[in-house]
Amino acid sequence: MKKTSKRTLTPKLRFPEFRGKGEWETKQIGNVCDVLQGYGFPVDLQGKLKGDYPFCKVSDISKAVNERGGMLREAANFVDYEVVEKLRARPIPIGTTVFAKIGEALRLNRRAITTVECLIDNNAVGLKAKSKSTPDYFIFSLLHLIDLNKHCGGAVPSVNKSTLEKIEIPIPTPKEQHRIADCLSSLDDLISAEARALDALKAHKKGLMQQLFPREGETTPRLRFPEFRGKGEWESKKLKKVAPLQRGFDLPASEICDGQVPIVYSNGIRGKHATGMATGPGLVTGRSGTIGKLHYIESGEYWPHNTALWVTDFCGNVPKFIYYLYDAIGLERFSSGSGVPTLNRNDVHAFLASIPKKIQEQQTIADCLSSLDTQIEAQTAKIEVLKQHKRGLMQQLFPVAEGA
Repeated sequence: MKKTSKRTLTPKLRFPEFRGKGEWETKQIGNVCDVLQGYGFPVDLQGKLKGDYPFCKVSDISKAVNERGGMLREAANFVDYEVVEKLRARPIPIGTTVFAKIGEALRLNRRAITTVECLIDNNAVGLKAKSKSTPDYFIFSLLHLIDLNKHCGGAVPSVNKSTLEKIEIPIPTPKEQHRIADCLSSLDDLISAEARALDALKAHKKGLMQQLFPREGETTPRLRFPEFRGKGEWESKKLKKVAPLQRGFDLPASEICDGQVPIVYSNGIRGKHATGMATGPGLVTGRSGTIGKLHYIESGEYWPHNTALWVTDFCGNVPKFIYYLYDAIGLERFSSGSGVPTLNRNDVHAFLASIPKKIQEQQTIADCLSSLDTQIEAQTAKIEVLKQHKRGLMQQLFPVAEGA
C-alpha cells in the first residue's frame, strides 16, 4: 500500500468561477465516505419477486450499469422488513455508490448508485459521503476513476474495508463538488433520455415484427403492406427448404492472424483469418453456447467458426428477409442440453414457417426492418458518442490522486 500523498492537485478543466481558486486537497476515502458492508443472503430467502427492499447482488449492479446508466433501483430478489431484522442488516441509503469487492467482477470497475433503499450482498460494498455538503453524484462520478485492480490482494482479487478507507481521492470545495455533480448528472440525464429513445425504437421493431410475420401455424400476417393486401396467403415450408443451416469449420488458434477475413463465432465476430470459407450475403448463428444471436454478413468473405451454424443457400428467397424470419422465429427455442446449450439443427430444419410467395413482399419487409435497424444503429452510435464525451470530460474535470 502506498503512503498517503501530501501533494495537492488541479484538474485540467475547471469551471470559470473556480479558476485560480486554489488546488484540490487529497484525502483518504475513509475521511470522506462511510464504507457500508453487504450481508450474506441465504439461499432459502431468495426468489421473492416483490418486497420492501431489493436485495442486490453483483449481477444486479452489472445490470444497472449496462442497462440503466448505473442507476440501481431494482434487483432479481426482494426481502421484507422481517428478513432484514433476521439478518440484522441495515439498508443501504439512497445515493450510495456500490460495486463488487471480490472476484472477476471487481476487475471490471463497474459502479452503480442506489436510487432506492436496498440491501447488498457480501460480495459488494457501498460508499456514502459522510458530509451532507458532498453530493452523492460527485462521489459516484469520482469513484469511476479509481482502479481497484491497483489495490487487490490475494489469488482471488478482493479489497476490504481498511484498504478502501486508505485509498486517496482528490476533493475540491463543496461548491465545486456541486458544480461538477450538476454538470455530469445533466449529461447522464441526456444519455438516459437517448437510451429511452433507443429502447422505444427496439420495442417498435419487436412489435412490428410480431405484426409482419404470421403467428405460428398461421399463413397470413396481421399487418401487410397495402400493395400486398388481398394477394393470397403465404406458403408453409420447412426451414430446410428455405435456408438450410450448415456447421462451421474448425480453426486452430495458430491460424488466427492479422488477415482481412473476419471470424464469426457463436457470440460475435472476433479475430481475423487469411482466407474465408464463405462469401456474403450470409447468416450465422450460434451452434453451442450463445444460442439465437444472429449475424448478417452483407458481403465479403468470412469464416464461420465451428461454434456456429451458417447459411449461404437461401433457396431463391431474399437473404435479409430470411435473417428477419429466423429472428422472428427465435432459434433459442431449438436449444437442448443440460450443460452448454446446443442448437438442434434437425429441429430447426423441421420447423414449418410461413413465407411470402412473392419475392417483392419479402424485399419490402426486409427493407422496412432494415430501415429500423439503421435508425437503431444510429441511435446506439449517438449514445456511445455521448458516453465517450462524458468519459473524456471526467478525465478533465477530476485530477487523479497518486495511487488511485
